[in-house]
Amino acid sequence: MKVGLIGAGMVAKTYADLFAKSDVVQLGPVAAGSLDSARAFVAAHPGLGATAATVDQIAADPSVGFAIVTTPPNARREIVETLVRAGKPILMEKPVERTLANATALVEMCEAASVPLGIVLQHRARPVIADLRARLPDLGALYAAEVNVPWWRPQSYYDAPGRGTYARDGGGVLISQAIHTLDLMLTLTGPVADVTALTATTGLHRMEAEDFVCAGLRFASGAVGQVLATTASFPGRGETITLHHAKGSAALAAGVLRIDWHDGRSEAFGQAAASGAGADPMAFTSDWHRAVVEDFAAALREGRAPMVPGRAALEVHRLIAALERSGQTGARVSLNEV
Repeated sequence: MKVGLIGAGMVAKTYADLFAKSDVVQLGPVAAGSLDSARAFVAAHPGLGATAATVDQIAADPSVGFAIVTTPPNARREIVETLVRAGKPILMEKPVERTLANATALVEMCEAASVPLGIVLQHRARPVIADLRARLPDLGALYAAEVNVPWWRPQSYYDAPGRGTYARDGGGVLISQAIHTLDLMLTLTGPVADVTALTATTGLHRMEAEDFVCAGLRFASGAVGQVLATTASFPGRGETITLHHAKGSAALAAGVLRIDWHDGRSEAFGQAAASGAGADPMAFTSDWHRAVVEDFAAALREGRAPMVPGRAALEVHRLIAALERSGQTGARVSLNEV
C-alpha cells in the first residue's frame, strides 16, 4: 500500500528506515513545511522511490492509501481538515493535539466524516507486551503500579524554536515523552480515577513547560500507583512499568519483561532495546513504528479498527490533562472533572 508522509522533521528518519524494511507499505509522496524541505528529504533517501509533493496533492492522489502526519501538534488541524475533505485515512504521530479539547475536536472531525484515524503510540507494539497480556489473568488483581520515565534531554534540545512550549507542543515531558509510557500503562492497568501531582521545571533547563513530574495515582479498580517522569535525569535511563498483582509482579523495561511469581517461579522475555531515553531522542528501533504502520494498512484492508484508534488515544490525553491541572493547583484531580 502506497503511503503519503506529511512532515520531514526529526522523526521522519525513523519512517524512512521502516519503509526501507517493509514489504507491506511503500513510501509515496512526501510533503513538508516547504517543497524544498520535501525535496531534501527525498534526495536524502533515494532508495525509497518517494516524490516531493504538497498536502493537497497527497490528499487528492487516489494511489495513496493513507497519509502519515508527523508535524508538530500545533500544525495539525489544517492538515487534518484537508485530508478529511478528501476522505483520506490518517495515521498521526502522538500527541493528537496540544490539549485534550483540541485532540477531541480532531478525533470527532474524523469520526463525523467516517475517516479512519490512528495514532502512533508505538510502545503498544513491543513484542513482549503480548506475553504480558497473556499472563495478566493468572497474575490476579492489580494492587500497585510503578511507572518511571527517567529520561534526559540537553538544553540544546529545548533551544529548537517552540520546543517545550504550550503554543507548539502543548507542554513538556508529559505530552512529549512520557505519553508513550502512560498510554501503555493504561492499556495494562485500566483507567485512572484521580491523581495528585507535583510538576516543575528544574534548573537544568530553560523552557516554558515542565521537565519534572511526580504523581500519585488511584485507579478505578482501587489499585494505587506512582509516576515519575522527567527529562532532567542525566544521562537518561530506560522507562519502566512495574505492576504488583495478587500472585506476582511484572516488570517491563524497554524490550524486556520479567515476571516474579509469589510461588518462587520467574520468567523473562524479550531483549533490551533503546527507546530514546538519552541525549539522542531518535536512538530507538523503527520496528515498533513499522508494526503500527503495517497494522494500520491491514486495518484499512480488513475494515477493522487499527492498533490505536484516535478515540482510544484520548484516554492518555485526559490523564495528562489531569496531571497538569493537579500540578498547577496542588489539589487532587478526578479524571471525571477533566
